Amino acid sequence: MELYTPVLVLGALAAGFAIFSIVVSSMTGPARYNRAKLDSYECGIEPTPQPVGGGRFPVKYYITAMLFIVFDIEIIFLYPWAVHFDAMAFFGLAEMVIFIATVFIAYAYVWRRGGLEWD
Repeated sequence: MELYTPVLVLGALAAGFAIFSIVVSSMTGPARYNRAKLDSYECGIEPTPQPVGGGRFPVKYYITAMLFIVFDIEIIFLYPWAVHFDAMAFFGLAEMVIFIATVFIAYAYVWRRGGLEWD
């Protein structure tokens, strides 16, 4: 349990800061609501009209979200490798080359199919 104490303390501090920030901002912030503030926000573009029960998002939205997750997970795998690179020697290097090559093949495929274009 001694090894997990710093992680638990960090988690408690993060949760405490999040709760503190939400409570303080709700008590001290202005409460002037208007139609523009309550409207949905779509990256600076005028919101498109939605049916009363909600609407369907284009598939491109979900593909972009999945691409973000894939490349985010790649970064998560690179951190421990970079920290312990000297301990893993050639084996760690070979494994990371295979991993990055696999991700690069996926990246090239998505790029070729037009998944990175913003229409």
